Amino acid sequence: MLDVDRWQEIWGTLRRNRLRAVLTACGVFWGVFMLIVMLGFGHGLSEGVRRGMAGFASNSMYVWPQRTLMPHDGLAPGRFVRLTLDDAAAVRAGVRGIRVVAPRNELGGGRRGAANVRRGGKTGSFRVAGEIAEIELIQPVVLERGRFLNPLDLAERRKVVVIGAAAREQLFAPGEDPIGASIEIRGAYFMVVGVFRSPQTGDEAERHNTTLFVPLTTYARVFGTGEQVGNFAILAQDGVQSSRVEADVLALLGRRHHVHPADRQAFGSFNADREMRKVAGLFDAINLVIWFVGVVTLIAGVIGVSNIMLIVVKERTREIGVRKAVGATPASIIAQIVQESTALTAVAGGLGLMFGVTVLELVGTAMDSLPPGKQPSMFSRPEVDITIALAAVGVLVVFGALAGVLPARHAVNINPVEALRAD
Repeated sequence: MLDVDRWQEIWGTLRRNRLRAVLTACGVFWGVFMLIVMLGFGHGLSEGVRRGMAGFASNSMYVWPQRTLMPHDGLAPGRFVRLTLDDAAAVRAGVRGIRVVAPRNELGGGRRGAANVRRGGKTGSFRVAGEIAEIELIQPVVLERGRFLNPLDLAERRKVVVIGAAAREQLFAPGEDPIGASIEIRGAYFMVVGVFRSPQTGDEAERHNTTLFVPLTTYARVFGTGEQVGNFAILAQDGVQSSRVEADVLALLGRRHHVHPADRQAFGSFNADREMRKVAGLFDAINLVIWFVGVVTLIAGVIGVSNIMLIVVKERTREIGVRKAVGATPASIIAQIVQESTALTAVAGGLGLMFGVTVLELVGTAMDSLPPGKQPSMFSRPEVDITIALAAVGVLVVFGALAGVLPARHAVNINPVEALRAD
């Protein structure tokens, strides 16, 4: 049952020693506050990075040609390797575990510079990419209007284009429907069939949103690239590690283009799975550091509570002696000290939790009020799992109770006669 008199006595003791109680509670408050804030900001950072990589399928990879570094098969070093559609077919047929091989070309973002795009009296400089329909599986997009490229567009070499959200804003008036309109790309006219935006954030999202997708076959005919392609985007099958696929693809391309097996310069590559594992490992380490710092700070606060309770017991030696002399049981004395320690820890921990969540909410609200272009690219709204936060405070209260056990045992061992003689 709730002993009202005992809680009133605890409150009276804390009130008589306000400064000491506040200073003792500060250690616990700061430990909980810092733990909540660090967890919230760690979550915001990890979510921001995850959103920044949202435009890549986790089991995808990219390969592009570079210059050879070593001579091989009678060929001098320094050759620039050129990829073709035949290479894409060879990779698709010769490497196990591949779901999609997407040969690609682009105007802008590479050696050719950005393409001038016109629509009526409006002009912009954008990246124009020649793609196949399956690229949507490798680099997901969010369609705002219309549709994406389809196999018929490639088979019939249709002059259609899917434009990014930033390109639509620059080429079309606000509220104007771009679907069905024509735009001019380096003298050739294409009909807009879709508008998309990137699920990513930051600079990569801006680059993606200023991209125009046209069918690869149409691109080759209009811009005269023939069989040559700039790079491959490759999607591994479910359950197949893209790192193994990457090694097999580079080995096959090396054989086809007479590249020395030890030459790591001839082809560049990016493996989304490997990069995501690096990021995941980094944030696991960051979370470990956050928990270590937070727990050490909490332990320091609990130790401070225990030390203060020892001082309290020493100051109340005469009072404890009187209690024992009039028949107070050891259990009642222990309960008195432990409850006082638990109350101090619980109040300080609860305030730390409340203030920590308030700070996170204020920062999140401030971030939400920023315009889309001004929001941090690699940082999301800071949040904390309330279940974890409450569990942390609950564990803290338990340790706060344990912190009062040692002072309580010291109080029980006080001799009533000696206690009555104490000053």
